[in-house]
Amino acid sequence: MAFKEDLKIKSAYIEDLLKEYMPKEEGYQHTIFKAMNYSLSAGGKRLRPVLTLEAAKIVGGDQNDAIPFCVAIEMIHTYSLIHDDLPAMDNDDFRRGKPTNHKVFGDGMATLAGDALLNYAFEIMLKESIGKSNSDINLKAIYEIARGAGIYGMIGGQVVDVESEDKSIEKEKLDFIHMNKTAAMIVGGMRAGAIIGQASEDDLQNITKYAKNIGLAFQIIDDILDIVGDAKILGKPIGSDLENHKSTYPALIGLDESRKVARDLIEEAKDSIRKVSGDSSFLEELAEYIISRDH
Repeated sequence: MAFKEDLKIKSAYIEDLLKEYMPKEEGYQHTIFKAMNYSLSAGGKRLRPVLTLEAAKIVGGDQNDAIPFCVAIEMIHTYSLIHDDLPAMDNDDFRRGKPTNHKVFGDGMATLAGDALLNYAFEIMLKESIGKSNSDINLKAIYEIARGAGIYGMIGGQVVDVESEDKSIEKEKLDFIHMNKTAAMIVGGMRAGAIIGQASEDDLQNITKYAKNIGLAFQIIDDILDIVGDAKILGKPIGSDLENHKSTYPALIGLDESRKVARDLIEEAKDSIRKVSGDSSFLEELAEYIISRDH
């Protein structure tokens, strides 16, 4: 099966899981469910939950055991996008070709929708773990996701990103922003999947290296697409990084050198994932997809 068709099938599977796990839009608080669903069902590549399941699979684990965690990853990712789009942050009007959450539901409800998705993600993971025979393994996986989303991961990267606006920063700080703001959740999800699959320490380390590299490459490509991408394909206006005076790889080292860095990261990622005990073909092709994508 061709990679893109395989990825499409896996992404559609994630879509079905998200629908299954989301609460019905009813009760006095039905508006928050609508706001959560609005952004969660807006589409997207669903790479993070796919990577979580694939990490469990490649080490010989049962992907079904990782399902609540892959769903939670996408909810946490969606919460971060809702908050990123708010006027106090990036102030974006469109996401994935649709008006952003705050444009539909207002700033307050959008803030609550993000909060709700974050909390509900942990509710799902903990519900799956309490009283279960594999609770210790699950708790380790939850820790990886919590760290990836928190002050030593995504939020930490966002803090430095906000503080670096309108400033010239060194490459070391830019790498910190990208590795935490973008890569940390990919790392957390893949480590969680691998832990649920009971990976060996060597396999876990190689999966971690793969996740870090594709995470950084993913953000570099995002930086490039914000300059040379097609707004219709991206589903949002281009040039927002420049407009918001954000530090990016192209701004720091230029487009050509940025592409070279991304390519080197992808090659290193593929080298790392080949060392894992299972079949790495899908994850190798996914790494190539990340560097060749147009949205």
